[in-house]
Amino acid sequence: MLDNIDLKNVLVLDIETVPQYSSYDQLDENWQKLWTKKMNNYIKDGVTAADVYDRAGIYSEFGKIICISVGYFVFDKNEYSFRLKSFYGDDEQTLLIEFSELLNSKYNTENHLLCGHNSKEFDFPYIARRCLINGLPIPSIIDNSGKKPWEIKHLDTMDLWKFGDYKSYTSLNLLAAVFGINSPKDDIDGSQVWSVYWIDKDLERIKTYCQKDVVTVAQLLLKFKGMELLKEENVIFTN
Repeated sequence: MLDNIDLKNVLVLDIETVPQYSSYDQLDENWQKLWTKKMNNYIKDGVTAADVYDRAGIYSEFGKIICISVGYFVFDKNEYSFRLKSFYGDDEQTLLIEFSELLNSKYNTENHLLCGHNSKEFDFPYIARRCLINGLPIPSIIDNSGKKPWEIKHLDTMDLWKFGDYKSYTSLNLLAAVFGINSPKDDIDGSQVWSVYWIDKDLERIKTYCQKDVVTVAQLLLKFKGMELLKEENVIFTN
């Protein structure tokens, strides 16, 4: 599988997102109405719009990106390693600019690919939308508008695992378990990111969690290609 994919051309990524505000009460009246309408299907049986505001990070209109972690393979003869870098912080525009500079300078040819888990549905469109909202150009490799399907340089490990089956969602944690890969959810999971950010104010913990997801996606790519998993000492953190 993936015999035509050269891993040295693949940038693996994952993003972490949170609601733009720490609570529903901080939204102005208009945005409260917009959020209430968005959550119409969830507001019932005593559940209010405020009760489900922790979900706001899922939606690019109501959330923001606080971390983008990336990783790439380095091959040296028969050995390979995986290097990680993260763009993270409270200032979304700054991290998007820095991330875009990386893509535009080093991942800008037809041979390069971006890869994530459920990334076609979530990460890639979320980044594109938040670039627009922040008044930034969308990096070419992210922007799929006007492109033919074979011109879009996106890989998705969940999409690959489906093999054309559109009925089900398979979590990264489940696939990790299936292939005997260490779980990336050994500290927190995605549902806890908002509280770790807004209540605990622990961005470093979120960055570590995001990087673990990137490593797990990289391990899945290796499994899909029938290659040996990365050894712990061959995972290198650059920041």
